[in-house]
Amino acid sequence: MRGSGFTSAQKRKAAEKLTQGLRGIIIFLFSMSGIINVLALTGSFYMLQIYDRALTSGSVPTLVALSVLAIGLYLFQGVFDVIRSQVLVRVGARLDKRIAPLAHQVAIDMPRFGFSTAEALERGRDVDTVRGFLGSQGPVALFDLPWMPLYLAFVYFLHPLLGALVLGGAVVLTLLTVATELMTRRLSGASHQAAIERNTIADSNARNAEILKAMGMAQRAVARFDKANAEHLSLQTKTNDISGTFGAISKVLRMILQSATLGLGAYLTILGELSSGAIIACSVASARALAPVDLAIGNWKNVVAARTAFQRLKETVIALADLNPPMPLPAPHSTLQVERITVAAPETGRVLLSDLELQLTAGQALGVIGPSGGGKTTLVRALTGIWPVLRGSVRLDGAELTQWKDEDLGKHIGYLPQDVSLLDGTIEENISRFDPSNDSRAIVAAARAAGIHEMIVRLPDGYRTRLGAQGAALSAGQRQRIGLARALYKDPFLVVMDEPNSNLDGEGEAALTEAIRGIRARGGIAVVIAHRPSALAAVDLVAVIQAGRMTAFGPKEEVIGIREAASQARSSVTTRVPA
Repeated sequence: MRGSGFTSAQKRKAAEKLTQGLRGIIIFLFSMSGIINVLALTGSFYMLQIYDRALTSGSVPTLVALSVLAIGLYLFQGVFDVIRSQVLVRVGARLDKRIAPLAHQVAIDMPRFGFSTAEALERGRDVDTVRGFLGSQGPVALFDLPWMPLYLAFVYFLHPLLGALVLGGAVVLTLLTVATELMTRRLSGASHQAAIERNTIADSNARNAEILKAMGMAQRAVARFDKANAEHLSLQTKTNDISGTFGAISKVLRMILQSATLGLGAYLTILGELSSGAIIACSVASARALAPVDLAIGNWKNVVAARTAFQRLKETVIALADLNPPMPLPAPHSTLQVERITVAAPETGRVLLSDLELQLTAGQALGVIGPSGGGKTTLVRALTGIWPVLRGSVRLDGAELTQWKDEDLGKHIGYLPQDVSLLDGTIEENISRFDPSNDSRAIVAAARAAGIHEMIVRLPDGYRTRLGAQGAALSAGQRQRIGLARALYKDPFLVVMDEPNSNLDGEGEAALTEAIRGIRARGGIAVVIAHRPSALAAVDLVAVIQAGRMTAFGPKEEVIGIREAASQARSSVTTRVPA
């Protein structure tokens, strides 16, 4: 996708957009975590003072004063905890707002390059994963981990042996965290890929529900899904087993360490090297010191998922980086040049069209004919910029398609695909390509050019009729004619139509012919892929594409005449061969 030709410095600059403005927030959260962790020592100091001062002196005022101070500090800690949590949630929302549109743009772009719909939609799920992680306990554990030395220092201050014991426990738990990371990294990637494959099958089954039902294939489709789902569940179970096992081990070790701290503290007290209050204070502080490690291990699956998602989002930003946007060009008005283009299928890399060359000028219409699988639809995808060309170039008025931004190029190209898909919206919105300007005159003009205005106004809600997903409320012919009106909206210079009459009746074909004549009359260029000869009524040029190559190109009467003569000659030879 775009961005692949950028230098490392440009990629870095693009990736920085993902974290732009977050450095100050991270510093703020780190500082606030420091305050929270200092305040978390309140319990240890409280126990130390209660046992060593209040109880030994028997002073109720001292007990009350210590309790009031502890409650106040606890309240401050709670307030800061709430603020930190709310800031993290808002950081996630801010990231979502900034990145979700880019992720969705990539989701639209990816199928053009051979990715499945499920893979494309993963970019949107990545945004949800990162946002959900920021609102969980995972970031809290990560922000608290650097403050572990604070508690270790406090315990060491009470007694060096206790400090060494807690430090040893912290090292062991940290090693468990590292082991969890190493053992789940590969499995997490494989589990994610298996989830994509499962979702791809589920998406395919949902889109082909009618076929599966009508042809009795539903159970086989479910079996395919079940097999993919079983693979995903197996990998996910292994990942969860590792995380859960290490989480349980860390919890047990933390409890053992806490008891060991109490036991060692009691031994030191017996020897007269430690006070009774210090035993309780040390136990509370050691538990607080090791809690972030325990919490990190328990949330490590989410940490890994968020990190992987964040890395993919960085790739998304790099792919869509528009560091050097093309200079705006004037609207094309004279020529379409196809210069020896070679096009391959993005998914397989197989070359489908080789060394095709032609030139059209304003007012001309080209009909493209040939056998199925010859490369006609591939030509359409190259002319509209849907598929990139391996070699050669497609130019409008001498400028390659890549010299326009997508939204600018879209104003000059009308496209009617072979399988017309209408978006969930009104007829008005679909014809206008969801143009926010809501130019009603241009919408009606496009509908009239497609010969569908009268049909639309006869609907109960007219142009405001909602179509539903895929335009299911209309017949195939109606969808095709609305798709034609969408292609003609605001008179684009180049209009490319792939089998535009495949679902049309006689009235629709007559409207299509008039639409092509209208394109030529206003100085546009039309390219029509046709299997039925009626679609060629208004074209003046014809190209024949077979086996990925253009075998003929010229005036319609000349090319059609040669093909008819060749066909008659083959028929004549066939009839003379004895049975």
